[in-house]
Amino acid sequence: MCKIHQNGRTLEFEGVNTSFVELYFRLDDDLPKILAQIGKDNYIRAAINEFNGLRILRQEPWECLISYICATYKSISAISQMLANLSGKFGEKICLDSHKFYGFPKPEKLAKAPLQELQECGLGYRAKYVSETARTVHKNGVDFERLKEATYEEAKEELLTLPGVGPKVADCVLLFSLERLEAFPVDVWVRRVVLKYYAKHFPTEFIRKNTPQQSLSISAYEKFSSFGREYFGNHAGYAQEYLYHYERMHR
Repeated sequence: MCKIHQNGRTLEFEGVNTSFVELYFRLDDDLPKILAQIGKDNYIRAAINEFNGLRILRQEPWECLISYICATYKSISAISQMLANLSGKFGEKICLDSHKFYGFPKPEKLAKAPLQELQECGLGYRAKYVSETARTVHKNGVDFERLKEATYEEAKEELLTLPGVGPKVADCVLLFSLERLEAFPVDVWVRRVVLKYYAKHFPTEFIRKNTPQQSLSISAYEKFSSFGREYFGNHAGYAQEYLYHYERMHR
């Protein structure tokens, strides 16, 4: 447990060392070089200019995995509440400055948790996926460090074997915790951006069949995601973050 506060261009922190802060906030990324690489058109350059300094976090893989399984078809506030409920019920209590917090529960804790208790945390149908994935990770182990060294395709294929993990969840885990900065997750906001500003890169018929009002098939998802990786290059994940945030702030 630590405290971190941004004061202008300075990060002030307690409870962790400098190395942790540099790793977690990816301060080792050459951001000016990355932004120059992905700034391929006027739209994303506008996003970069407005939110210059936005970075991707380097999250802990297990927590990232369960968080995105819970995130399916939920608002940010609902996701935050679910994760807080899980941590409060199954996580280890931590006290800091007379305040009480709870760490994210370990795989074995969620693997042994009764399904009903997971559902009571607000997970709904996601409880089954969280339970099954926790049992898989606890029993068989998932070598997250090995996945960091694997190719994007190899790591994604393995993640897709886990219960509750579809292409978007896999891409989010790859991007935010497994060092695959070329991953380009596609949600409703990113699809909207692509359809509005990058439609010329797709066949007309594909665009006609994939309006924001229509559900996104797996094959269509992969085409949108592949476009992001091919167009923006090996830091497409950074492009995704800037486009996502820019679109949400200007909706």
